[in-house]
Amino acid sequence: MCQCECVSHISRRKTSSSSSSSGKARSQAGKFVNQVGRAETPKEQRSSSDASRRSHRPPQEAATPHAPSPGSRTHHTPIPNMGSGHYFWAILYFASLCSASLANNAKINFREKEKKVLDQILGAGKYDARIRPSGINGTDGPAIVRINLFVRSIMTISDIKMEYSVQLTFREQWTDERLKFDDIQGRLKYLTLTEANRVWMPDLFFSNEKEGHFHNIIMPNVYIRIFPNGSVLYSIRISLTLACPMNLKLYPLDRQICSLRMASYGWTTNDLVFLWKEGDPVQVVKNLHLPRFTLEKFLTDYCNSKTNTGEYSCLKVDLLFKREFSYYLIQIYIPCCMLVIVSWVSFWLDQGAVPARVSLGVTTLLTMATQTSGINASLPPVSYTKAIDVWTGVCLTFVFGALLEFALVNYASRSDMHKENMKKKRRDLEQASLDAASDLLDTDSNATFAMKPLVRHPGDPLALEKRLQCEVHMQAPKRPNCCKTWLSKFPTRSKRIDVISRITFPLVFALFNLVYWSTYLFREEEDETF
Repeated sequence: MCQCECVSHISRRKTSSSSSSSGKARSQAGKFVNQVGRAETPKEQRSSSDASRRSHRPPQEAATPHAPSPGSRTHHTPIPNMGSGHYFWAILYFASLCSASLANNAKINFREKEKKVLDQILGAGKYDARIRPSGINGTDGPAIVRINLFVRSIMTISDIKMEYSVQLTFREQWTDERLKFDDIQGRLKYLTLTEANRVWMPDLFFSNEKEGHFHNIIMPNVYIRIFPNGSVLYSIRISLTLACPMNLKLYPLDRQICSLRMASYGWTTNDLVFLWKEGDPVQVVKNLHLPRFTLEKFLTDYCNSKTNTGEYSCLKVDLLFKREFSYYLIQIYIPCCMLVIVSWVSFWLDQGAVPARVSLGVTTLLTMATQTSGINASLPPVSYTKAIDVWTGVCLTFVFGALLEFALVNYASRSDMHKENMKKKRRDLEQASLDAASDLLDTDSNATFAMKPLVRHPGDPLALEKRLQCEVHMQAPKRPNCCKTWLSKFPTRSKRIDVISRITFPLVFALFNLVYWSTYLFREEEDETF
């Protein structure tokens, strides 16, 4: 386009005496073309020019044949005998001059324009930040504020305090028609502010917040963008410690839902309404790592509340955390199983090894009690029974039962010894009585004895008793009991108790594990479906 304008200037050969920059450029171009024409004319033209110089023209005209008169309106004359190459160089020269002039005109300081626009829309007496903006399409309805969040990190989730800490970028966007401005044909995309008190701001607060602070390193992490259509975007980076009521009945096989609630403090729904931004209102950083939890998903919802002063708009985000079970499996469940199994070693020790069995039982019991107290110290004192309480309680019961089993074995062993002593004394007494009877028979050898009859009558009771005994011996023998046969190998009751404990304790503990894991894992799956 610039080249066409330059060519038109050459063809018209007209200029205005008042234009300074363009007239100088065109005069320089004319001189350049004349010099090029004079330098590249053929020899015949040079000879004709020499002949013209010898004529009776005035010296000044011969020297400057194309110089314009002082009062003339045009200063360009036709260029004689100029070829197409000359026109090309002239057009190229004029194009460079035109582009340079346009570049100089394009250097406009738009930062100064921003200052003027800000002074124009936020000047004294022109904008009042105390008045809320109008509703949709300038109506008197409530102002609509759209919210979106970017979760940067989740630091800690405390079970004992029932709280969690989060760092996020919080954004609000609304429309204030009083802040519309001219964007200078798209050159000003938006205006940026760092002072929130210059414009009207929604009175949003976090209803379940315990602590919170802004970030001011190196500068305050906050900005406000005002767009040409009056749309306002407010963004700030904040760190919050929020309350998270937890249900620990399934601990440590539980899932917890921690909420982030945002509500209006003073404006009711008649004046201010919070809405989630369409599309993707909540974003979470990709490399989010938590020490004992995993963020499974998050849900956005509304939680408007009604009080005596009116209804207030409220938004909430529900974060679903799943507790990592591998930590508790290594630190709690496996050590407890090992302690229970170690307590069973006393069943295989000799009954007479009293110090070994006592020290083993007491040590495992104290270790299990210490483990239980350490687990409870990291949890809040709640009134209901947790899954970890059932596990530690049963394991402690098994360890305590092993210690009581040794006490029972010791008592049975002493009882067996007492019975053996009594049987020995009884045998001694019987032997003594037999010896005395034999001595009596020897001294009274002439004594007579009554002879029993050889034939019994049918009604004789003695004959009936003999017949019954014969019938009993003719019956089929009973099948031997395996358990009694196996226990008969261990003559003493104390030994039998140890043998029974070796089998009973592992079987009962295995049954408990089956019931425990099936119950709590099934309940965990039910909670997951909800």
